[in-house]
Amino acid sequence: MQETNNMNNRTASTGSKVTADQIKNRLAQARQAQTRPVQPGSQVQSDVSRPAGRPAQVRTGTMQTNPAHNASQRPNVQQASSQAVRQQTVRQQTPHQAAVSAVKRPVTDGDTRPQQQPVRAHNAAPQRTVPAQNSVRKPAGAPAPGSANTIRTGTQPAQVRRPANVTAPQTQRPAMQRPVSDERPQLNTRRASVPSNSQNSPADAKVKKLTAGKIILRVLLVFFTVIIFLFGTFMVSLKFMSSDRFPTAQRTLITTLLETGQMKFLASWLLPPDKIQSIVDSNSMKEFNEEVDDSLIKIGGQGSFSVDGKPAESDEEDIQVIEISGAAFYANMIIVKDPSRVSVATIYPWRSEGVTLDRIVKDSGSLGGINGGLYNSYNNSGGAPYGVCVSNGEIQLNDPYSWPGLVLIGLTEDNILQIINIDGMTAQQVEDLIKTKKIRDAVTFQEESSDTNNHFVQLVINGEARELSGMGSGLNPRTAIGQRADGALLLLVTDGRGKNGHLGASASDLINVMLEYGAVNAANLDGGSSSCMYYKDEWLMTSVTFYYSNASWKLPLAFVFK
Repeated sequence: MQETNNMNNRTASTGSKVTADQIKNRLAQARQAQTRPVQPGSQVQSDVSRPAGRPAQVRTGTMQTNPAHNASQRPNVQQASSQAVRQQTVRQQTPHQAAVSAVKRPVTDGDTRPQQQPVRAHNAAPQRTVPAQNSVRKPAGAPAPGSANTIRTGTQPAQVRRPANVTAPQTQRPAMQRPVSDERPQLNTRRASVPSNSQNSPADAKVKKLTAGKIILRVLLVFFTVIIFLFGTFMVSLKFMSSDRFPTAQRTLITTLLETGQMKFLASWLLPPDKIQSIVDSNSMKEFNEEVDDSLIKIGGQGSFSVDGKPAESDEEDIQVIEISGAAFYANMIIVKDPSRVSVATIYPWRSEGVTLDRIVKDSGSLGGINGGLYNSYNNSGGAPYGVCVSNGEIQLNDPYSWPGLVLIGLTEDNILQIINIDGMTAQQVEDLIKTKKIRDAVTFQEESSDTNNHFVQLVINGEARELSGMGSGLNPRTAIGQRADGALLLLVTDGRGKNGHLGASASDLINVMLEYGAVNAANLDGGSSSCMYYKDEWLMTSVTFYYSNASWKLPLAFVFK
C-alpha cells in the first residue's frame, strides 16, 4: 500500500508523461501488493461465519474507524498528484475514452454538478466504507467490493478504498458526453469582421471588369457569327435562284432587285450586265405614251363605269375602303367619290429630313392619304422630292433634268387625272405645260428599264391596258392611283417583301386591279418601303421595313384627301 502511494506521489511530483502501458504495469504491481499474505497479528474472518453468497474481502494494515480523523490526515499533496495524473491521462485518451471518463469522474472541488452514482452489482452486499490513513487507492478496472475476488480479514470487514477518480465498472454503458475539465476555456464571442460588398478591393474590381469584358466579347462574337452565317445563307439562296435552271425565278428575282432602292447592287453580284439586260427586256412593259382623253371622264357620275363587272351605284359613300387579296399580295383601296377632295400636301420649303405620312395628313387637315412621287429616300431622309412638284397650283419644284424618264402624274383644275411624259423637257417647257393643262397638284415618277433600274408609271390610259412582256416587272410593294369614268379616284397600296408572307404585286397585278375597279386612267406612283396608307388616325398600310413596320418612312409629300 505504501509503495503504491509513493508511486503516485513520484508521478505527480516529477510531472513526467505517463503512457498507458506504464499505468497498466503499475496497476498490476498494486494488485500484487493487495494479494500478499496477511501479516501476523491480523484477524481473519473464517469463511464459515461469512454469510452465504457474500464474497471474501481483504483488509490489510491497521484500519482507522474515524473518517474525520482520516480526512484530516490526508495530505494535499496526494490530491495534487491525483489531479495531475488524471489530466495527463485525459490528454492521452481517445475521444471515446475521454467521454467515458467524463461520465465516471466524481464531483471535484469547485464543481457543483451532480455526480453519477455507480451501479451496484446484482448480488453485492451493502458496502460500508471504512477510511484508513494508509489506504490504497484502487486503480480503474480493479474488482469492486463484494465481488468474488475480494478477501475479508479480521473480525470486521474492511474495504479497500478506491481512488477518488475511479468508480466501479458500469453494467450499463453510459451516454456519450463531452469531457469537461475543471478549468473551462473562455469562449471568444467576437465575430470576425467580414468586408462588405461595397468595399471591394481593386483586384476584385479588375477581375469583374475583365469578366464583363470577356462576356461582351463572346456575345459580339456569337452575334457576328450568326450575321455572317445568315448573310452567307442568303447569298447562296440568291445564287441558286438566279441560276439558269430556274428561268421564272431568275426573271422575278432580278426584276424585283432592280426595283428596290437599296438592293440594286445585288443583281450585278449575281449576274453579268448583258444577262441582266436580256432578263429586263423579256420581262418589261411596252412603251406607252398615249395622252389622256379628258372627254372620257364625266365628273359627278355621268360616265359609265363598273365595279366587279357590275355598274357602280351612284349613291355610294363618298369614301370607301376595300380590302383586296391577290396571289402574292394584300392591298387596301380607298375610293374617293369626289376627286376635288384629293390634293398634294408637302413639307415645303424642302429640308434635309421629312416627316411620316400621318404628320403630313394631320398638318394639312386631311382625313387620310397615300405616299407618291420620286424623292430622296437615301438613309430614310425624305426631305425633298425629285423632278417636279405642284401643290394647290404652286410650282414648288421644277427640275425635270434631275432624273431621266420622268412622268408627271397630277390633277387638273377640272379634277381630271393627267399622266404626261416630260422626259427631255426643260424647266420652262414644264412650266408652260402646267399652265396650259391647268395642273393644280402633281408629282413625278420614273419610267426606266435598264440593267440598273426597272421603274414604270403608265398602267391604263383611256381604258386601254399597257402591253407587257412576262409579268412586266418584279414583285414589290406598290402605290398606284387611278380614276374611274365618273371621276372617282382610286388610291391603291399593296404589301410585299415578306410582310404578311407576301412577296408583292407586279405591274400585271396593278393593271388587273385597276381595270377590275373601273379605272379609265391609272399610274404607278411609287413602291417598296415607301408604300403606306393612313386614314382616320389609323394605319391601313405601313412600311414593309422591319424597323418602320408601325409607321411609314419619312416623306416630303403625299396625296391626301379631305
